[in-house]
Amino acid sequence: MRRYVLILSMIALIAAVIAPLAEGQAPPPAVEKPALMLASIYSPETNPEGWLVSEKLDGVRGFWTGTRMVSRSGHEIRVPVWFTVGFPPFPLDGELWLGRGRFSEMSGIARKDRAGDAWKQVRYAVFDAPSGSLGFEDRLDAARRWFSGHPSGHVMIVDQIPCEGREHLNRMLKGVEAKGGEGLMLRRPGSLHIPGRSPDLLKVKSFLDAEAKVVGYVGGEGKYKGKMGALVVELPGGLRFSIGTGFTDKDRENPPPMGSTVTFKYKEMNPSGIPRFASFLRVREDR
Repeated sequence: MRRYVLILSMIALIAAVIAPLAEGQAPPPAVEKPALMLASIYSPETNPEGWLVSEKLDGVRGFWTGTRMVSRSGHEIRVPVWFTVGFPPFPLDGELWLGRGRFSEMSGIARKDRAGDAWKQVRYAVFDAPSGSLGFEDRLDAARRWFSGHPSGHVMIVDQIPCEGREHLNRMLKGVEAKGGEGLMLRRPGSLHIPGRSPDLLKVKSFLDAEAKVVGYVGGEGKYKGKMGALVVELPGGLRFSIGTGFTDKDRENPPPMGSTVTFKYKEMNPSGIPRFASFLRVREDR
């Protein structure tokens, strides 16, 4: 009996490897986490004059290695072959983007192995071309020159606007948020690409955001009876609290899975360490 079970297990393992190949799909690659440059939080004490400003796009971060697209955690994003025709043999960093307020749709497309025609709506918004020796503007110019010679209808280079000062920055932020955008990004001119949290890359929002792990659920009441009413989450330090707003009806019917990491926004921190006015934004897409 044990021998029979072992044989069945081996057959299942072989089938799991061969099936994707038979369908023309390679098996999932090993994790290869990209060395990303991560944004710090903008402080009003920082003078933004002369920095470069762009919109913070609400998409799925995609890192082009020169041969394939991977997520921030290094898992391959199954973009169709036709989507990356003309892409360069050097790295790019950007957002896979459908438009403002469409993160959930984009997330769904990126998670599927075969999203087919859905990718025709997607744009790869390039905001960097990582290189250890070039300043930011030169890196982005290298990407522009490449796509000038290898046009792609699926790529857009994110506009960078010189900031004239704090008032200019605030006007831009209000304008983007009024259109449903998430916020702005600030880049220090000439800054090098250095992996990790950087003081040369700042995110600017009218609210703060953070991440927490899902550890439980609170049942809904009234119109949400039979659905999720709130998420119970845990901060890295172990503090637990509930998030009850920011969810769509679809989110409440199919809440973020237990153990997943969610991003939420809030106004400020209570003396107890619990965020005030916490509101759900999204599930972090580390797949």
